[in-house]
Parts: sequence; C-alpha cells; structure tokens
Amino acid sequence: MLQGTGSDVGKSVLTAGLCRLFTRRGLRVRPFKPQNMSNNAAVASGGGEVGRAQALQARACGVPPSVDMNPVLLKPQSDTGAQIIVRGQVAGTATADEYQQKKGALLPEVLNSYNRLRDDADIVLVEGAGSAAEINLRMADIANMGFATAATVPVVLIGDIDRGGVIASIVGTYGLLSEAEQNLLRGYIINKFRGDTRLFDGGLTAIDDRTGLKSLGIVPFFGEARHLPSEDSVGIASSRSASDANITIAVPVFSRISNFDDLDPLAAEPGVSVQFVQPGYAIPATADLVILPGTKATLSELSFLRAQGWDIDILAHHRRGGAILGICGGYQILGNTVTDSGGIEGPPGHAGGLGLLNVDTRIIGDKRLTETTGTEIASGAPVRGYEMHVGETIGPGTKRPMLTLDGRADGAVSADGLVAGCYLHGLFADDTFRQVFLSRLGQQARATFRYDALIEDTLDRLAAHLELHLDADRLLAIAHGD
Repeated sequence: MLQGTGSDVGKSVLTAGLCRLFTRRGLRVRPFKPQNMSNNAAVASGGGEVGRAQALQARACGVPPSVDMNPVLLKPQSDTGAQIIVRGQVAGTATADEYQQKKGALLPEVLNSYNRLRDDADIVLVEGAGSAAEINLRMADIANMGFATAATVPVVLIGDIDRGGVIASIVGTYGLLSEAEQNLLRGYIINKFRGDTRLFDGGLTAIDDRTGLKSLGIVPFFGEARHLPSEDSVGIASSRSASDANITIAVPVFSRISNFDDLDPLAAEPGVSVQFVQPGYAIPATADLVILPGTKATLSELSFLRAQGWDIDILAHHRRGGAILGICGGYQILGNTVTDSGGIEGPPGHAGGLGLLNVDTRIIGDKRLTETTGTEIASGAPVRGYEMHVGETIGPGTKRPMLTLDGRADGAVSADGLVAGCYLHGLFADDTFRQVFLSRLGQQARATFRYDALIEDTLDRLAAHLELHLDADRLLAIAHGD
C-alpha cells in the first residue's frame, strides 16, 4: 500500500507507474483504492463508476477498470456533503459528519473487493487517500491505516519534496501513528525531487535515524505526468499553452467541476491553448471557444457562475460570434431552465439557464452510466466516450442534435450553429473528431498527433523512470511479506 504524508504528493501517479512497471515484468497487477474522493470519475467495465485515477491505473495494467478497484467513491456536491458511491452505484448522500458515522460499516464491502482483486492477481497496488496521519479521522478509517490494519497490508510512505518540509512530513507522520501502525511501515519514497539527489544524503540519514525506516528511492520530478489524466481539480493549471498556439479555448473552473479530463486532449494538442479561468477572473474576450465542463451540482453551479460574472462574459462572447460548447452539466447550463424537484444534486430548486440552447433539463431518474460510440452529425466524424448523468434534457433544441450515440440522438445545436451541447464525456480523445472540431476554429489538421498514443507512451516512460530510481525488487519483496 502506498500512503502519503498529504494530498497531491504523487500517490496516484506513482501507483500508475508501478502498475505499468510490474505489468511489463509479466505480472498480473491490479490497482485498488479503498476510498476515493473525486468528481473526476470513469465508467467501469459492466457499468458503475470509479475514480479517474483507478481507471488510469487499470489502463497501466492493460485491463478494463472494475468497480472493485475503487469500492467507495465520494463525490462532493457541497462544501459539507457528498454523494456516496459503493461498488459503482449511488448509495445515498451524507454530510461530512454523517459519513464519519457511516464509513466503518463499509469496511466489509471494501475488504470483499480487495480480496476479489487479490485472488486474481500476482500483486495488488493499494493507494491511500490524503494523509496517513489524519488521526482526527482515524475512527473507523477505511482509506489508510484502518484498511492496512484490517487487511494486514505492508505500507510504503510517500513524501513530496517539491512542496518543502519533506523530512518533517515523513518523521511527523511516523510519530503520529500508533505502534501497530508503525509496524506496518516498510520504507518510504521521496517524490518530485529536483536537482542532485546526493544533496539529500543527510536528509535520508535524518529520516532513517528518527524512524528506523529505509528509503526505497528518490524519484526525480517527472514533468511528463502532466499528460496523464488528473484526479483532483487542485491539479488544474491556470493554462496549458502550446508554444505555437493559434487557437485559444477558455474553460471556467466550476466549484464542483467534474470529468475535467475531457479537456486533456485539447490541452495536449499542438497549436491549442487551453485557459482554465479561475473564480474571480473574467473569461477572456480573445477566446475562440468557451467550453462549459461537467459539474456535480448543476443548479448550485448556475449560482456560482453568475456570482463570478461568467454569465455576462459568455453571453458577450456569443454576441461577438464566438463558439460555445457545453458538456453534460455544461450542456444543461446552456439551456433555458434546470429543475431539481427531488433534491438529487442538492437542495430542491429551479433556476433559469443561459438560454443559449432551447432546451430544459429536469434532474430526475437513475444515473446513466455507459460507454458508447457514435458520430457527430455535422461532420460524420466518429466519437466515443461515456455518459454519466442523471438529467433528462428535452425541448425544441433537441430537434437539432449534436451527436448520434448508438443510434439515438444526443445534445443540441443552436440555430446559428455557434452553440452546442451534449452528454458525451471523453469525445475529444478521438483524434479524427478532435481535428475536425478544431478545424472549424481555424486550426490546421495535425494528423501526426495521437492522444491515446501519448498516454501509452507517457505510462511507459513513467515506468522506466521508476525502474531507474526506485528499488522495485525490494517493493516486490515487501509485497510478498519479506
């Protein structure tokens, strides 16, 4: 199990890299994260949803994602509440305090998923969540040491030197653990190192002397990790610009932004600049395209959007003849109204949308979770991806759909052709569709760029990077109880 001294220390990326490393050695490898908190999710094989990081790690293993790889997924809907997903399906909602009372009852489900994976693998790589030393949340913990103790799994601690204070974070984490938990620790990894690793020899000695643990390697900063899908919105940069950019795409960063990896293929595309507009900043008037991404709570997001003044910016962009695309929740926001009478995504309510598409959305029914393929009607270009939503969108605008998915219409396009929306996540991963779409904005086709190939190559490079800088043989020995 890889546990961290804090959030964003690189647990997800290291786990993905080790998944590919050990898979390349011919082992049957499976990723596992007992509890995840993220609105960036993926559809698992056979239905259900898991965290995006576990989908990437499954890809690194060469297998489809399974709901057993992430049995508990928390999807925040407000500052204090979240939707609870158990083995891929919605199991209810809870405030933070309510979840603390409930989470212990989920341990048997977590252990059952772990045991199913373990029985079908040579090694299971378990990713912790947040910090191993969150002792205020230790009661009935299922995410870190609570799981490791229940499953008797050896633990390796990860510290991020790039943020500073790595000696204190590792030694402090060790000191806050109980003796039984300390006994599960088998070593530590220093991640995101910049410069000459020999300069940290004294740091290794200090950690070893104070904890009795041994280093399993110092991993130099791996900049290419930016190409891999991110799990947390904290990883969204203010912009991702190609040096030769001639297309600018603006994306307002919603308070409950979800499935934002939809934008990764565009950010990686040569000649394209994706500008993530943070709250409090205006959407730039120079943008060629504005994309409204997915959100976990459409009604509250409409209020948030208006509080930033983004509704004014978007409508002005449209009046100037600018293109606009909404995906899933962003599609719903572009319509006339959004109604959530049952309080599925938060408090019951009704609000007007931006009115750029002549459609209305009701948040009702079971969540639609499916992988699908189809075509864009305007070009005939192929699209593929997944649907993950509870809304039903109807109205005259749907008579001009954007896509056909498995033989049915999806989305809407405005009469002037400037505004479009759909429910398909991941559509820009298809190279043909992406190039056709960007050509309408003036981008010349770059037929040599292949997004899926970029991800695969990055995973291979990451595995080689870890093979060079980590003691992978020792990690295997630890996993086998040595």
